[in-house]
Amino acid sequence: MQEKRTKNAAINTSRTRAEKAKAQAEYTQVNKQVKRSIRTDKRKYVEDPAMTAENAARKGNMRQLYDTTKKLSGNYRKPK
Repeated sequence: MQEKRTKNAAINTSRTRAEKAKAQAEYTQVNKQVKRSIRTDKRKYVEDPAMTAENAARKGNMRQLYDTTKKLSGNYRKPK
């Protein structure tokens, strides 16, 4: 993320069109890498609780299944 910010700053501070085009190409590459990384992290973030829910369903552990399903759906609130 920090590298993306520095590349964006380089685009804004470039003086010539050639510099700007080069900086834009570098920024595009870094941006693709960041987006790819975010996508894989999100997949992993959802996959782990999904596997937990599947294991709980196989074992018949309804409490854990219910809790992980609530977390995955986004309707999870801790009681006060």
